[in-house]
Amino acid sequence: MEKRILGTNGLEVSAIGLGCMGMSHGYGPAADRREMIALIRRAVEKGVTFFDTAEVYGDNESLVGEALASFKGKVVIASKFGVYNVDGKQTLDSKPERIRQSVEGSLKRLGVEAIDLYYQHRVDPAVPIEEVADVVGELMRQGKVKHWGLSEAGVQTIRRAHAVLPLTAIQSEYSMMWRQPEATLLPALEELGIGFVPFSPLGKGFLAGRFDKTATFGGDDFRSIVPRFSPENLDANQALVALVKSVAAAKQATPAQVALAWVLAQKPWIVPIPGTTKMARVEENQGGADIVLTESDLRELNAALARIEIAGDRYPADSDFAKRTGN
Repeated sequence: MEKRILGTNGLEVSAIGLGCMGMSHGYGPAADRREMIALIRRAVEKGVTFFDTAEVYGDNESLVGEALASFKGKVVIASKFGVYNVDGKQTLDSKPERIRQSVEGSLKRLGVEAIDLYYQHRVDPAVPIEEVADVVGELMRQGKVKHWGLSEAGVQTIRRAHAVLPLTAIQSEYSMMWRQPEATLLPALEELGIGFVPFSPLGKGFLAGRFDKTATFGGDDFRSIVPRFSPENLDANQALVALVKSVAAAKQATPAQVALAWVLAQKPWIVPIPGTTKMARVEENQGGADIVLTESDLRELNAALARIEIAGDRYPADSDFAKRTGN
């Protein structure tokens, strides 16, 4: 697979990474650990070198660490601090002492001496971002962190953080279904030389054509509370699926591959991290890096996308999930 560079300090990763959250957390019961270890190792053999996890994803860090133990120096592992499960509820805490505790725990669970890319999972309004940057800088000088980033941060916070300690990457949602980053985030990242790592580049599976109004989600599947996945909105958004399928047919590709190719075509410093628990999907997603969308293709596709109004928000209104983005 082709490689891409995140940031200005030479962090090289595969053009498409692997989001590992869903193996342990967020989308129903955790998958079989042995199967997920085998999947991650097979992904490396197929050319994936970029893997994403976080402290708050259950036992996901230890899973990723075990799977990649024999590939040290050949892969890049990203993890995150700042969001924790407290009495069954996710809580923000980026106080300096908590960050120091987090990195030690993550290093142990991952089985590494340094975390390749360490994100603040969500901005903590109680702790100035400059203070967070100072602590991460300390960890970098100690050799415990190589690069750092922010997840779902607003542009002004990114600028403030970058002025103290240059950021390598920003992680936020981005896809044909959620294009808000194009307004202010992408221009700022291009100006500052910061890479972009979109999560949910397949719209949490929607752009792969997997769901219609009859789809149901268990109570332990995050999509069960997402307005975008209500039956009426799944139905309303089928026009987007139809568009992606039409392009896929013309390119002799799958809808997922076209959706990923579209993300990759936006900027050379964008690296999407689709998640899956199925090896066939890993191989399918990797194929997105081989799909060529010409300038003409992109003009036509973007014009068609502009005519489609997406129904449903990506987070429930007034929820903690919604309040923690863009800060």
